[in-house]
Amino acid sequence: MRIVQHLAGGEASVTDLIGEVGLSQPLVSWHIGRLRAAGLVETRRKGRETVCRLRPEAWEAFVERERVVLGLGARPRSATS
Repeated sequence: MRIVQHLAGGEASVTDLIGEVGLSQPLVSWHIGRLRAAGLVETRRKGRETVCRLRPEAWEAFVERERVVLGLGARPRSATS
């Protein structure tokens, strides 16, 4: 969740995330891999760095599914949707 929270503020390299969340490089990379597999994060190479960003559209769909699973129902749509 700390990785997701940090990425909510914008894209970040794995090195940035290591410093921010205080985990080892292999552990941060493992978590990023799981988030990528779930379709919540995209990565790209920038030189030797891996840069990560949240996929907002995927995250919104994930939140809606979780609301249904938890029995909270779908969030009401705004007038602009």
